[in-house]
Amino acid sequence: MSVLAALQARSDCCELCKATDQLSAFEVGPDATANSDRHLLACATCCAQMQGDAAMDQNHWRCLNDSMWSSVPAVQVQAWRLLKQLSGDAHWAQELLDMLYLEPDTEAWAKALGASQNLVHKDCHGNVLTAGDSVTLIKDLPVKGANFTAKRGTAVRSISLVPDNAEHIEGKVEGQRIVILTQYVKKN
Repeated sequence: MSVLAALQARSDCCELCKATDQLSAFEVGPDATANSDRHLLACATCCAQMQGDAAMDQNHWRCLNDSMWSSVPAVQVQAWRLLKQLSGDAHWAQELLDMLYLEPDTEAWAKALGASQNLVHKDCHGNVLTAGDSVTLIKDLPVKGANFTAKRGTAVRSISLVPDNAEHIEGKVEGQRIVILTQYVKKN
């Protein structure tokens, strides 16, 4: 039996949003095998947003309130990853994420690739940041616990990206490794 046929036997609609049109198999990685245990049945709208072909529509993903309780581990993993991705911008997503319980092996699977697969770190002007970039602070930032203020105009070289939060980067300022909000930096 093909993966798609097995998924269609498991569900007759999108396992995330319950849509019934244009259904296809969506691979829930990493290391997805060619069986239905590592796939879910998803509509074209869900697939496009999960693959980054379309912008994330927060209102569309309110369906996760129901689908996160699925008994299918692949659906649970994808719901966790989507909620993690949305939690930075949507308070409701963080609340759902706080309620979601995953078995330890399912949680490890979710975190193996996690929401970071779709995270894009951007500076204050919308430029994409990558690990190793240099940025400049655009605002004086008090550094908690270090008793100094990182001054506007300070160059931060060789930044690191925080893997589970697109709004945070790490870098060294005055010899201290600190977390910096991306909204207060511009790419050099």
